Amino acid sequence: MPTSTRPSKSRRESVAPVELTGGGDPASRVLRQFRLVFNAVKTHFQQVERRAGVGGTQVWALSIIRQRPGIGVSELARALDVRQPTASNIVRQLVDQGHAQMRKDDADRRAVQLHVLPAGARILRRAPGPFAGVLPQALARMQPEALRRLEQDLSALLELLDTDDRAAGIPLGQM
Repeated sequence: MPTSTRPSKSRRESVAPVELTGGGDPASRVLRQFRLVFNAVKTHFQQVERRAGVGGTQVWALSIIRQRPGIGVSELARALDVRQPTASNIVRQLVDQGHAQMRKDDADRRAVQLHVLPAGARILRRAPGPFAGVLPQALARMQPEALRRLEQDLSALLELLDTDDRAAGIPLGQM
């Protein structure tokens, strides 16, 4: 049962509106748009943690493990779009908390298969959707041409910011 990250209409009406398209220069308007994106993501992760008792990244990982019982850590890393060591850390937390279990693969004893435990299933029942987060869901709903333009424009912005590309593999819920 997805929960909106936007305040109710009456709540939005009671707060002084922020001009998004009008006043100010283009850089100020875009900065306000980024603030709205970051606030939507932060609000969703806060709701997830408050209702489920664990972070958004753990909920997302649990949902993938539930969808694909027996998934390995490397496959989970690809599904979460994170590096394998990051996925291993997430799995270790889930196992230590009793939400998931690792079983040795019968064919390859070095590999493990991941499974959701009853405590993990309870978390997923309590957690608001979307499990992957509101930003990945919104991006997936965008038109391909709009995504292409956004990717190009964000690439130009990232060059100006001189970012560390390693940060791209850190889940938003862990930032």
